[in-house]
Amino acid sequence: MQGLRDHFLMAMPHLEDENFAGSLTYICDHDDNGTLGLKLNQPMELTLEALFEQLEIDASECTSLDTPVLDGGPVHRERGFILHSGSPEHWDSSIRTGENRALTTSMDILHAIAAGKGPEQFLVCLGCVGWEPEQLAQEIKDNTWLTVEASDEVLFRTPAPARLETAAGHLGVDLNLLSREAGHG
Repeated sequence: MQGLRDHFLMAMPHLEDENFAGSLTYICDHDDNGTLGLKLNQPMELTLEALFEQLEIDASECTSLDTPVLDGGPVHRERGFILHSGSPEHWDSSIRTGENRALTTSMDILHAIAAGKGPEQFLVCLGCVGWEPEQLAQEIKDNTWLTVEASDEVLFRTPAPARLETAAGHLGVDLNLLSREAGHG
């Protein structure tokens, strides 16, 4: 199960867990220590403008104030996670998640976004999701998730509510037609 970094996890239609039903998750890190991801299709009622006000950050140069903050998951709900285009070297507390994508958890990137000097494309999430080693592999074997390679189209050019359907379309799949039973033979 190595190699899921920079992939999407699409919740199968029968997944009823209130934290993950109907979710699209982006895998930021996946190794022998476990898996870290962000849900990307569930906007909160919080906008960047409101977030900057709460953090007392001057956002007078920000052109994305009406952008919704996403519910990234039930773990570390008080922390911000910024998935963005570009290199992680420009920001503190960053890791590379894909060829031209990174995850940053430091305030410097929020200040840069507020000043209109942040990355070209970004998503701001509160909270994240995580799996213990081998937990995600078992869930995939149990037919809980479908996986597909991540794309900028889904991440940065598709509205949040349409991301799951768009990602499934990359596989030519209509999630509503899938069975709860795994096809093991």
